[in-house]
Amino acid sequence: MTQYLQQLGSISEGFPDPHTALTQPDGLLAIGGCLSVNRLADAYRNGIFPWYSDGEPLMWWSPSERAVIELEQFHVSRSLRKALKRLKPRVTVNTCFAEVISACKWQRMDDEGTWITDDMELAYINAHKAGIAHSIEVWQGQELVGGLYGIMQSRVFCGESMFHKETDCSKLAMWALVELLKQHDCDFIDCQLMNPYLEKLGASPVPRAVFLTRLKRSNELLCDLSFWQPHEIVSPYGQTFSN
Repeated sequence: MTQYLQQLGSISEGFPDPHTALTQPDGLLAIGGCLSVNRLADAYRNGIFPWYSDGEPLMWWSPSERAVIELEQFHVSRSLRKALKRLKPRVTVNTCFAEVISACKWQRMDDEGTWITDDMELAYINAHKAGIAHSIEVWQGQELVGGLYGIMQSRVFCGESMFHKETDCSKLAMWALVELLKQHDCDFIDCQLMNPYLEKLGASPVPRAVFLTRLKRSNELLCDLSFWQPHEIVSPYGQTFSN
């Protein structure tokens, strides 16, 4: 299929076929448009996500390989089990989304710079208010010490970012997410791009064509997403993960 870079206009225009994304840089599909809730919802339904930095145009991506965590392949290391016993965290769902994305933003800013621009932060907060963006939060007492957020509209959770203030707390958030999704018969976690951290958690690369086929199938299946109502999913003693 011919590769080309599309300039987006109104939301009614829609996205080009992800298979037309460039190979250099890998996966760049379109530029421009907006970060409205409807635009984000359409992007994730089609295996596309925004990724850019301040001073750059809004860029949309569908890379040739996708990092995917199969729920049954999530790797729980011995050290992570020890962390669960040591920290005895509380874990909640969708109780402080704005705080989670802010923590993700500032951790990335401190480490290597961030793609979570002010506009991106506001866009995902609006998506959360619209019911398509969700967070997992890890607590030590009343302190938020870890978490993650992403988009979920069907049986696939599309992860965006995670953070930790205590060692292993982002991994504990991912473990909690995996167990939550397994309990509700969901399919897999889209992690976007492979990296060594995700590989240690059990992520594997999936060709774009395979990923898009699986995503389309998941989009067509019914899924009751009411489990994203705000609630606590782990006891104060933190021993409810079953993996």
